[in-house]
Amino acid sequence: MNIAFIPIDNRPVCYTLPYMISKIDKRVNLIMPARELLGDLINPSKTDKILDFLESLENIDVLILSLDTIAYGGLITSRRTNDSIDIITERLDRLKKIIQGKKVYAFSSIMRISNNNINQEEKEYWNIYGKKIFEYSYNFHKNKITQTDIPQEILNDYLNTRKRNFEINKTYLEWQKQGLFEKLIFSKDDCAEYGLNVLEAQELSNLGGFIKTGADEIPLTLLARAYNDLKVQRIKVYPTFTEPEFKNLVSNYEDISIEECVKAQLELSGCEIADKNNADVILYVNNFKNNQGEIVMKVDTEPFSKTFKIPDKPYGIADVRFANGADNCFVNELLKKGLGNYFMGYSAWNTSANTLGSLICGMCFAYNNDFYNPEFQKLQITRLLDDWAYQANVRQKLKSPDEKLCKKLMKPYEEKIWSLFGTKYKTDYKFTWNRLFEIEVKLS
Repeated sequence: MNIAFIPIDNRPVCYTLPYMISKIDKRVNLIMPARELLGDLINPSKTDKILDFLESLENIDVLILSLDTIAYGGLITSRRTNDSIDIITERLDRLKKIIQGKKVYAFSSIMRISNNNINQEEKEYWNIYGKKIFEYSYNFHKNKITQTDIPQEILNDYLNTRKRNFEINKTYLEWQKQGLFEKLIFSKDDCAEYGLNVLEAQELSNLGGFIKTGADEIPLTLLARAYNDLKVQRIKVYPTFTEPEFKNLVSNYEDISIEECVKAQLELSGCEIADKNNADVILYVNNFKNNQGEIVMKVDTEPFSKTFKIPDKPYGIADVRFANGADNCFVNELLKKGLGNYFMGYSAWNTSANTLGSLICGMCFAYNNDFYNPEFQKLQITRLLDDWAYQANVRQKLKSPDEKLCKKLMKPYEEKIWSLFGTKYKTDYKFTWNRLFEIEVKLS
């Protein structure tokens, strides 16, 4: 299977994670543009060269495509760039010719509205007016209130950027009507109950668009869907919750319950939801009581305090009790019990949707292969080193992206993971975007 894959940007979870998952199945050849062509926190993707790459492809079974990468230069750049709609349309006209006749699974973002004054991924004025723009958006949708003390030129720039991106999304709907997409997803993240992004999602839905809560995991979910659609055995999944009476609660950064999020991820990936007796795989969701914790923001929640029984059939674990990292109590239970003979994956990456999408993709590949092959093992060790060792523990001890100190602090956690898997790797850690939010784990 030749699967071409255009990521959102060059972050490890966007670039190296899909590659690691694909290597579980030797029948899959995942073809991506060179990493240096993809955008980062500051620089946009080299769209012309990525289009050259797409034009050069031959004998491709499937194309998984981040439309934001082509239109704007990436997800973050979609909120920042001042490129006109005419410039963007020129790129898309070239893309349209390329994808005609191909089997394309594509996704585009609905521009988010983060409720903070952090401009790391937004335009410069967000560090002063971010929360006020969020409030304007919320009040406009909920009560049609337009009064604000945001300077008019700032508000106009923001609204014009939104309008441009919204019009581009409507262009994709026209392409969908022309049959250019096997699947087209509009993603929305950092959602609230009200907002301009929610209004846009409603309008796109009314026009026939498929809306999905989440963002960074969607290419992985589409990779799972494409993999399942290529006549690989679809897996039947039984989702179960460690706190079943709280599965109706809504996760941080999302607008649907954790139960709805689980179902949406499974359905979009092409898995079948089954009861326990008929399922191929059990999906354990370590969900939260009352509220989801947030490790980075130091928002606590009651950790896992029960006994986890290792099942005698294939299983995976989506650990969503906290955002941005693992539940230490749950992982300690795994370290104590061991993983058993049927372990098919663990994830606790960022949002609930991020965790679920990446886990399910890995499970789909693992179920159709020997899921204790070296590539699967490297994937799982990487996830535990990242989601548990780093995000839930070491990250909290760092004041800056210090790779030397990080490597030193990771050692005790590495030893526990080597013992869990009965193997050992040489490790290296890189802060590819020069910030603490993400780390690249390299095993050799």
